[in-house]
Amino acid sequence: MELSYLELRDIGYTDSQKEKTDRYLAQVEGALHRELQKYSDSRFHGPLAYAIEGGKRIRPLILLFAGESVGNKSGDLFPAAVAVELLHTESITHDDIIDEETSRRDRFAFHVKYGYGASLLTADFVFGMILDIASRYGDPRVAQELSTAALRMCEGELWELKIDPSVYKIGKEEYIQIISLKTAALFQTSAKLGAIIGGGSREEISALSSYGLQLGIAYQIQDDLLDWGKEGKITSSLAVNSDQDNEILPQMRKMARSYATKAKHDLKALEESESKRYLEALAEFSAERLQ
Repeated sequence: MELSYLELRDIGYTDSQKEKTDRYLAQVEGALHRELQKYSDSRFHGPLAYAIEGGKRIRPLILLFAGESVGNKSGDLFPAAVAVELLHTESITHDDIIDEETSRRDRFAFHVKYGYGASLLTADFVFGMILDIASRYGDPRVAQELSTAALRMCEGELWELKIDPSVYKIGKEEYIQIISLKTAALFQTSAKLGAIIGGGSREEISALSSYGLQLGIAYQIQDDLLDWGKEGKITSSLAVNSDQDNEILPQMRKMARSYATKAKHDLKALEESESKRYLEALAEFSAERLQ
């Protein structure tokens, strides 16, 4: 997903928000590379550098702005932001193998460049890195939330993997259940971790957790709309034939907007702040983006 400033500005994204976002993105990049540098003597260093290159860092940004929206009273958000990006990196490495994709971010997919064996081992190595990061936090909820996200993502991936569009058609409810696990789980964890580490109240943590889930669902629906008709995607199980596209596509767009609205509504539990307004703009953008 390209974070187009022009598109974000059209829905109320301000110059000050862009400045803050650019600063956070630079800090996330720095934190990612410092984490990777700890493994400079490892055979995995080069492949890992390739794997993390070019990401849009949506999930780390959600975590950072969520933490700031509750005041971030004392927590260091950046290690957790690195952890969620690494978990996303691990997931797309496996996802590209399962979907038999050959490219990612206008480059060779990881398994095409390094092979299947190295891909599986690198993903395992990344899990070890995530565990190390989680161990640095005294709050056990950090490790628990990262673990929960990983488990749910795997459940969603396996659920989708077992669907054969040629013999089984899914309804919208099952589709939402799958993407809630496969994609939205990590959005939810990103927002929730920001609130936890930032010292949010129980109400704020719950609100941001729900926000992340709704945002992730809206994001994935729009992502599937942008990939509509592509072979091997879960959306091919939603329609019996292409004649139904005119009926299903408007419904999907309406669903994306509905979940984005729900995400914005969840933020009502938070006090007004620049970070809250960023999260609102991101929810709006998730259902309207063009790429």
